[in-house]
Amino acid sequence: MRLLVFGQGGQLATELARQAPGAQLLGRDRADLSDPEACAAAIAAAVAGDSPPQAVINAAAWTAVDAAEAEEKAAHVVNAAAPGAMARACAARGLPFLHVSTDYVFDGSGTLPRRETDPVAPLNAYGRSKLAGEAAVRAAGGAHVILRTSWVFSAHGSNFVKTMLRLSESRDALQVVDDQIGGPTPAAAIAAALLTMAQAMAEGQTRAQTGTQTAPRPGGTYHFAGQPAVSWADFARAIFATAGRAVTVTGIPTRDWPTPAARPLNSRLDCSRLERDFGIAAPDWQAGLEEVIREAGT
Repeated sequence: MRLLVFGQGGQLATELARQAPGAQLLGRDRADLSDPEACAAAIAAAVAGDSPPQAVINAAAWTAVDAAEAEEKAAHVVNAAAPGAMARACAARGLPFLHVSTDYVFDGSGTLPRRETDPVAPLNAYGRSKLAGEAAVRAAGGAHVILRTSWVFSAHGSNFVKTMLRLSESRDALQVVDDQIGGPTPAAAIAAALLTMAQAMAEGQTRAQTGTQTAPRPGGTYHFAGQPAVSWADFARAIFATAGRAVTVTGIPTRDWPTPAARPLNSRLDCSRLERDFGIAAPDWQAGLEEVIREAGT
């Protein structure tokens, strides 16, 4: 299918380019998310082109969680105003819009996996900017998907797996937080899920436009995170075991690893709605980790 993707060099955009080689990817030079109206104009230009997209995916975001504490206004423009402008441009043209969000919209309390309908209460500026982005996408009124995910990793970009592998080159012991629990999620699995959803939504949009729609069009807010849930410390242990690195990991509480932005302790996500509506099961992060380690060549 014909896709327009915002993002180019990040983990998710890289995987989307691999899995959908015909997709049109927009980097910052062509669509800077700090200029929301330029993002809307990029969609208008793509639709007016020779090969108009059938769906739009926003795979770009402000992801510097700690930096957002000091630059919340800038993070809000990128994570809220820009997706809102994209969503409105798509809604005006009957295009499905898929947007990636985060477990950070929750406060991390409790121990149960969070459902899409659970109350939101972000702990930090990054989470607030992403929550505002969700609201802007919904308010646009078009066919959309908001995909909340967590702890994204791959063989490229900046992520926990790569950081652990780098540290293991010079360290044989590390302290890692063990009271934050969540689902590490392979970027490749997120890309595959988005492509499946984009195809289903585009087909649903076509049926609706031709009057042949017989069931509700899929869309809305969904959760997608790796299983089983694990702590950062246990994830680090799995990374070193898979890569064959002899590093001892000592678990420590979050209070002993202070950061500018507060992190949720419970990042578990209930992914059953996505499987029900799209047939997409939560990914096995351990299998994904093996693939990433192989690609990283460790």
